Amino acid sequence: MKIDPQNPADLSAQIAQAIRDAIVSGRLIVDERLPSESELADQFQVSRPTVREALKRLAAQSLIRTQRGATGGAFVNRLSFEDAYSQQITTSTLLLSMNAVNFDTACEARYALERACAVLSAQRRTADQLATMRAEIFRQAQPGLTDEAFCASDVAFHRALVDGAGNPVLSYQLAGAVEAMQPLMNMITFTARSREEIIALHSSIADALEAREAALVDTALVKLEAYTRQLARDVAARRRKTG
Repeated sequence: MKIDPQNPADLSAQIAQAIRDAIVSGRLIVDERLPSESELADQFQVSRPTVREALKRLAAQSLIRTQRGATGGAFVNRLSFEDAYSQQITTSTLLLSMNAVNFDTACEARYALERACAVLSAQRRTADQLATMRAEIFRQAQPGLTDEAFCASDVAFHRALVDGAGNPVLSYQLAGAVEAMQPLMNMITFTARSREEIIALHSSIADALEAREAALVDTALVKLEAYTRQLARDVAARRRKTG
């Protein structure tokens, strides 16, 4: 593992990248203990605080874990899809909040990904996942439910649909789409949306999943996407009039 001292990039970032590349390539394997801070400092010819900062970067990405004690140190982490969910959500949220993508682009991606789950979810959804969706539909219909609670229920409904596909890679890829994009879409459109319309579409999805009719799930998701996009256009038009 090497770094370029002449590179303008932060030295700790270079060290973190070098170790990350070694992990990804398999030169450093799961549960392997990394050299000590002193050894890494000598290897990269930098100070121990610089090494420490690099290790913090890797720990923040869940690539390594640290243990205290005589047998402690930094170890290559055994990363799971569940561990990576929060990072995916955080990254997607930042991209959206910084306006790195517009609403239509986010909406297109979010529903294209979810529709990819429709066939698998219709085949594999469990009774518990279907029950979760039904429970969220019931919750959404309750009088006095706040917009925040409705949004949380909306996310839980779609998360159950995605997880029904029984594919952790799809669930991971959709973590950002559902748990970052969906709240943003709700935040933008909540002033114009009809809860009754959304509940009806959610019910159509749940009914189709119960009947294991993938085509009907897809049709309902297409309708939900069209409705969401129209809501966003309506909100934008109102803002232009009042702006």
